[in-house]
Amino acid sequence: MEIRTLRYFLAVAREENMTRAAQLLHVTQPTLSKALRSLEEELGKKLFERHSFSISLTDEGMLLRDRAEDLVRMADKIEREFLTLDDIAGGDLYLGLGESFQIRYLARAIRSLKALYPKLNYHITSGDTEQVTEKLDKGLLDFAVICETPDQKKYHSLAFPEPDVWGVVMPCDCALAQKEAVCAEDLVGLPLFCSQQSWQNDIPRWAGDRMSALRLEGSFRLAYNSSIFVREGLGYLLTFDHLVNTSKESGLTFRPLSPRLETKLYLIRNKYQTFTPIAERFLTQIQAELHRGSGG
Repeated sequence: MEIRTLRYFLAVAREENMTRAAQLLHVTQPTLSKALRSLEEELGKKLFERHSFSISLTDEGMLLRDRAEDLVRMADKIEREFLTLDDIAGGDLYLGLGESFQIRYLARAIRSLKALYPKLNYHITSGDTEQVTEKLDKGLLDFAVICETPDQKKYHSLAFPEPDVWGVVMPCDCALAQKEAVCAEDLVGLPLFCSQQSWQNDIPRWAGDRMSALRLEGSFRLAYNSSIFVREGLGYLLTFDHLVNTSKESGLTFRPLSPRLETKLYLIRNKYQTFTPIAERFLTQIQAELHRGSGG
C-alpha cells in the first residue's frame, strides 16, 4: 500500500467526486480509478459506493479514511523533518495543547525561538488529554500539554509553574454571582457544563459525596463554546480561571470553587522519541521559560 495511493483515496473521499479529485491531484481520471480499484483489490474490501453523480464511503472506507489520515500526516511529518535536518534557521514543530492560561509560557518560548530561527513553522492541535496524547503516541506531535498527572513510564514531563484554579462561569445577574466562592451545595439542581474528562476526574475530588447530586447538562471540549451556552442562560460552566472572557462587557463572571480546587499543567514528550533539531531547541527554550516563571 503506497502513500500516494492513500492520498488518492483521501482526495476522492473528501470530494465525493472522481472528476474533481482527479483535477485536484493533477492526474487523469482513468489513472485515479485504476489506483482505487487496485487498493480495493489489495484490501479485499469495497471502499466506495458509486452513485450516478457522486461517490460515498462504505463502512470499510470510513475505517480506512481514519487510518489513512494518520498515515499521510505521519509521512508528511517525516518528509518535512528530513528536509529541515540541516536547516539551521528553522524547521517544523508539532504541539498538542489542552486549554489553560499558562499556555502563555509556551507562546513566549515560541516567540523567542522564532526570533532566533525565523524559518520556524509551528503546528498547533487543541484538545483534551485523550486527544493530544493519542496523537503524541502515534508520533504526530513532538510535545503535548495536558491537565492531569502524566504517565511517568511513557513520558518525560515538565510541570508549569502555577496550578490552574477551578471555578464557575455564570451570568453576572444570577443569584449565585452574589457569592464570593461557590461550594458543591450551591450547584445542586443547576444545569452544569464541563469537559467530560474533568467531570470524571477533577470535579469528583472536589464535590466528594455531593457529586451524585450534581447534574451535567452538557459536555464541551472547548471553554469558549460552552461560555456561549452560559451567556444564553442554559447553564453554569465549571472551568479554569482566565479561559473565558468575564470582563464587564461580557455579561459573565467567574467565582472560584470552595474548597479551592487546583489542577497542575504538564508539558510531556515520549520517552523514546528522537527529536528534530528545532524540537531540541524548543525544549531548551521552554525549560528556560518555565524556570523563569517559577522564580528560578
